[in-house]
Amino acid sequence: MIFPIENLVEFTGNVYEITCASIRRAYQLSMVRDPEVEENDGKVVSLAAKQVFTKAVDYQIEAQ
Repeated sequence: MIFPIENLVEFTGNVYEITCASIRRAYQLSMVRDPEVEENDGKVVSLAAKQVFTKAVDYQIEAQ
């Protein structure tokens, strides 16, 4: 799977926010060595972006 560019083009929300969520998810996937990463040819960032854009994982912004 490549980066889900179609989802990015159609996205109407805050691009910075969803990019940060994708980066954080990629970090999580790489740290826990998720088996789904291997199924995705080791492409952590594209898998994380897919999960965030398709709402397979939820995210929220915490107030600082």
